Amino acid sequence: MNIITRPASIATRPDPITRARDLGPAIEAAAATIEQTQRIGEPLLTQLHDSRLLRLLLPRSFGGEEVEPWVYLRAVEEVSHHDASVGWNLFVANSSALIAPFLDPASAHAIYDDPRALIAWGPPNAARAKAVPGGYRISGEWEFASGCRQATWMGAHAQVQQPDGSLRLNARGTPLTRTLLFPVAQAHLIHRWNVIGLRGTASDAYALTDLFVPETFSATREEPESRREPGRLYAFTTQGLYAVGHTGVMLGTARAMLDAFVALACEKTPRNLGRLADNAVVQSNVARIEAKLGAARAYLVETLRDIWATADGISAIDLPARARVRLACTHAIHTAIETTDFAYREAGTSAIFLDTAFERRFRDIHTASQQIQARGAHFEAVGRIMLGIIPDVFY
Repeated sequence: MNIITRPASIATRPDPITRARDLGPAIEAAAATIEQTQRIGEPLLTQLHDSRLLRLLLPRSFGGEEVEPWVYLRAVEEVSHHDASVGWNLFVANSSALIAPFLDPASAHAIYDDPRALIAWGPPNAARAKAVPGGYRISGEWEFASGCRQATWMGAHAQVQQPDGSLRLNARGTPLTRTLLFPVAQAHLIHRWNVIGLRGTASDAYALTDLFVPETFSATREEPESRREPGRLYAFTTQGLYAVGHTGVMLGTARAMLDAFVALACEKTPRNLGRLADNAVVQSNVARIEAKLGAARAYLVETLRDIWATADGISAIDLPARARVRLACTHAIHTAIETTDFAYREAGTSAIFLDTAFERRFRDIHTASQQIQARGAHFEAVGRIMLGIIPDVFY
């Protein structure tokens, strides 16, 4: 019998934010190599596993930390301050772990009893999972599988085609999307991540050909009431917590950009001018952007704390609470983009050269800004709810 060695109890470990901060020098030292190779190599990968930062949202019953959402936000932010690609893979690994509360417990243990377990997947597409006795058969190709080069398991989100050809419906009467999980060796990875930023995430494509996935290694995340795991963390929807992680990457990267500009301004003397730091306009703008970034983060943290305080651990948070999470995340994301653009613009030509404190972060944050979490349409969706126009679905 294999005996699984559990890590030290939560009470005996430093808090996640301290652990993330302690990894900062190692992340910075590896950042250029991660960018070039599109891999989180050793020894950093082992350090990340040992830090347990990849298990912050995993239930304690499966060996996870199950931390409060604002603690998770700060940990992702701290890692992303040193490298956005590592922060992104950290947030994606934790987001994927949110399938565990919906899984058959034996299946969750089969995956996460491995202390280096990671799940990677891409967003849903037109692929269909065909229902067959005992499970599903699925073929297709998916994109954007961040972290797939470190993954031990992968997933595919797909609507379910019943034996009669119809689509399986959820409680609302619309086609249900199910997540199927399988060992990474059963997927064919396709190197296609030729992008301008977040190169180190290795968000490649993958293909499946008539793969059988047992029913017990599948679940749906779109029905919060179907989760098997109690707890206030899981009362937040998976989409809401996904937005929190994405926001952590954006805030951490923006903070690094602003810090880099402040350091530059104290040294740089543009032609025929004094130090940037002695310019009254620069002084005023730095203070204003600092207040904006800090206020956006504070608003998100306060929102998460308020909702946590009223969550009962059984029921999913209600629609107004979901809208509050979405609004606070979207506002913080857009503020982070504004901060980054300010630092890049004000740094002048100092920001355009490779291997500076600016250029990779600028590319990274603007790559992340193209993801669905950053869409301005979220403001419209939240505004409609605030004005009493209730949508059929809002995660």
